[in-house]
Amino acid sequence: MFKKMLLLIVISCIFVSCGPSQKAPTPEPGKKTLEIAVIPKSFSHQFWLTVKAGAEQAGKELGVKIVWQGTAKETEIEQQINIVQDMINRGVSAIVLAASDANALIGIVETAVNKGIPVITIDSGVNSDKPMSFVATDNVAGAKIAAQTLAKLIGEEGEVGLIPFVAGAATSEMRERGFKEGISAYPNIKLVSTLYSDSNVAKAMDVTNDMLTSFPNIKGIFAANESSAVGCAQAIRSKGKAGQIKIVAFDAAEEEIQALKEGVIQALIVQNPFKMGYLGVKSAYDAIQGKPVEKRIDTGVTIVTPENMNDPEIQKILNPS
Repeated sequence: MFKKMLLLIVISCIFVSCGPSQKAPTPEPGKKTLEIAVIPKSFSHQFWLTVKAGAEQAGKELGVKIVWQGTAKETEIEQQINIVQDMINRGVSAIVLAASDANALIGIVETAVNKGIPVITIDSGVNSDKPMSFVATDNVAGAKIAAQTLAKLIGEEGEVGLIPFVAGAATSEMRERGFKEGISAYPNIKLVSTLYSDSNVAKAMDVTNDMLTSFPNIKGIFAANESSAVGCAQAIRSKGKAGQIKIVAFDAAEEEIQALKEGVIQALIVQNPFKMGYLGVKSAYDAIQGKPVEKRIDTGVTIVTPENMNDPEIQKILNPS
């Protein structure tokens, strides 16, 4: 009888030890940590630092290493191509990319995909169907909202200006198109000037001054990204025309928020860069695991004004980290 009981105990222990564990599996010794390269357009804007924060949060949660590398300026297209090539040579597990040029980056993106490296584009995509997902604001829709907002601010009549950033960059082109389509719905508003800032604050100041010199009756300006907005606001402030010439701008850098508080900028079309970085890495991780990934993920926009900027929900968007 004792022998039978002992045998039952041994058999029970075997089943318990072989059954499914409730603990997370221990990583295999020597197993390589997954690396996901996140390549922004540049390091020069607060927007991209918020993207980085989102990417790193996702990396922390998923247990993957984030390799963050970019160029000094958004116009350094060849340098960005070289960075992508470096990441391919490094053998990263996936690439999350904000393309500086929708056409120039096609070749290197397709090279990565053909080598078995999934590519997720964020913010600015490429004119190719090779990337597994595009995680970004609907820039055309966002710019139409900017046009509607500016139209209301100027009483739906008068002359307006437009400051896109980099010609050839998908994001810039979509915002330019969206604004032009949106403002065309107002027959008494005329778009008299479109000048690029090259994502440079000093140049944005210069083109704003050029607009005001050539068209002194301009009533409003749409600045399509952070540097365009900061430069435009500085020019308007220096001319003593704050509040007289209405500014609607994309993004929410500290200088833009300060200009909003001062009444130099009247409205911000705010994206969710933290969400872009986070979902970009999450989508890349899913792609590595062979899981389905949505082809298009819209991260949305929010209109921020002096009236609503202190609302708790707006503060979460303005201060995501």
